Amino acid sequence: MGTALVTGASAGLGLEFAWQLATARHDLVLVARSEERLTRLAGQLEAAAGVHVQTLVADLTDAGDVERVADRLRQDQDPVGLLVNNAGLGLNQRFVTGDLAAEVKALDLMVRTPLVLSHAAAGAMVARGRGAILNVASVAALLASGTYSAHKAWVRSFTEGLAVELKGTGVTATALCPGFVHTEFHERGAIDVSAYPEVAWLNADKVVATALADVRHAVVISTPSLRYRAVSAVARLAPRSAVRAVGRYRKAIEQGEG
Repeated sequence: MGTALVTGASAGLGLEFAWQLATARHDLVLVARSEERLTRLAGQLEAAAGVHVQTLVADLTDAGDVERVADRLRQDQDPVGLLVNNAGLGLNQRFVTGDLAAEVKALDLMVRTPLVLSHAAAGAMVARGRGAILNVASVAALLASGTYSAHKAWVRSFTEGLAVELKGTGVTATALCPGFVHTEFHERGAIDVSAYPEVAWLNADKVVATALADVRHAVVISTPSLRYRAVSAVARLAPRSAVRAVGRYRKAIEQGEG
């Protein structure tokens, strides 16, 4: 894979991706908003793993910042062999009564940014005849739980289409579709998940290890854990009316109504 670029690298799954890739001796380009967290992490990774780490401070809801990251992906010098589109956020609000600006921000981060960065990466990788793109989607892509499900459904479908287009080029595309993962994601989004049992949760290290193994094997849809593969199968086969009913129940829990 050579150098890997990870967005949302300062926390959550992005942080775990950074550590596992560094441990596997990949140089890194880390992208996040917090310069302080990125600088500290880069120093830790270089000291612990002996790899070279570049940092890019960027707000991926800003088109100009996204373009700076895209320019790095297009570079021929020290080319990026793996793009991990991981940056995301959770919105603890209803769509109809919620803040529209926050919805647009989430759409930009989880739809527009992977689109732009995947385009930049794929173009450079196809020209070299090798590379991989890993887009973090979610099992929520198969559900009906607000705009987050819609964003992740787009990521999943987009990645499948990209994988078809890239077939035979030496470049692969994988969509990672985990369920609940023990990270900072829900806390940072002020989302109450106390009603969900421990059995619903996955550990970040296992999710990332599965994702990277699936990238190596050119798996298009990576769903960590048997339990979430079962959930995904049920969601695909169930009547959409049943899926919508589950979505209403989930939203009631998250809004403190159940």
